[in-house]
Amino acid sequence: MIVMSELTFRNASEKDIGLILEYIKKLADYENRLDEVIATEDDLKKWIFNKRHAEVIFALEDGHEIGFALFFLSFSTYIANVNLHLEDLFIDPEYRGKGYGKALLKQLAKIVVDRGYGRFEWTCLSWNQPSIDFYLSLGAKKKDWNVFHLTGDALKKLAED
Repeated sequence: MIVMSELTFRNASEKDIGLILEYIKKLADYENRLDEVIATEDDLKKWIFNKRHAEVIFALEDGHEIGFALFFLSFSTYIANVNLHLEDLFIDPEYRGKGYGKALLKQLAKIVVDRGYGRFEWTCLSWNQPSIDFYLSLGAKKKDWNVFHLTGDALKKLAED
């Protein structure tokens, strides 16, 4: 007998703050950057639920959360429209290889189309060739931009000058 699992999606609510932080840490651990996570549940509550600067959806197999995506809007002057920027996407390792990552990206693409946004964009670590190959197989185009960050003392120094 073959048992088929059902994949569904749900929007995060404020009661999910702990789970969101857990998934952020899982992704950071996968990327060997867990030591960089300084986010707190209070930070997430403020920016995702109070100020509504980001959204989170969960992927669920048979009603159990097995992955998440955190995204926000950016603006493109070239197309004079907003972009859905995918900040984080993570599927628990034991659920990979079932097409759930692709299904979650497809769900996000539907949001872009349904809401009339201009683009769906994300970044990927340069060493993560399996993910790069996967994104290219979906029809995504690799752009030639480099990402820069200013944080901490360097940010403060620039702001003071």
